[in-house]
Amino acid sequence: MRKIPTLFRRDSDDLRRVTRDVHPDCEWVLDGAGRPTRKYDGTCVRLDDDGVTWWARREVKPGRTPPPGFLPVEHDRATGKVVGWEPMAQSAFAKYHRQALDGTPPVLDGPGGTPTPGATYELVGPKVNGNPEQADRHLLVRHGHQSAEDDAELAGLPRDHDGLRDWLLAHPAWEGIVWHHPDGRRAKLKRRDFPTG
Repeated sequence: MRKIPTLFRRDSDDLRRVTRDVHPDCEWVLDGAGRPTRKYDGTCVRLDDDGVTWWARREVKPGRTPPPGFLPVEHDRATGKVVGWEPMAQSAFAKYHRQALDGTPPVLDGPGGTPTPGATYELVGPKVNGNPEQADRHLLVRHGHQSAEDDAELAGLPRDHDGLRDWLLAHPAWEGIVWHHPDGRRAKLKRRDFPTG
């Protein structure tokens, strides 16, 4: 669960916004490589490689004690935060995760609706982050999942700053886009990366 770089560099005067400068690790997107997918707005969870233990993404701020069982993954030097995994059973989202697993199907883009060991998912639903996805129940969306409707929306997606800004601002129900390169690299861009006023 490494942080996915944003397609355009951040504005040093307002880190919530992006500039027109392409992040050097993401130039492949503007060159036409990679498959775009919808970025869902929820919370990240992961099933371990043996398919037994679920983990929830957790950020630990500088000076704070990590929760028991915390597995650090990445340290953000800019903010001092450590990002990693905590056991799902102790996460604030544990109840909603259980509800997702009890649903039918519990997983979008899993074989037969079952979770895939080693995969990451976005937990979305009525009690997750204000339910920006407007889901009627809690469910797990596998990262990289693409519905036929989303595929149709992304057909002809522009690959330039102005085109992407206009496209994202015209799709208010979408948090953003994640591009997946065949070699495993990823890049993201969120609607909120662009000022609206």
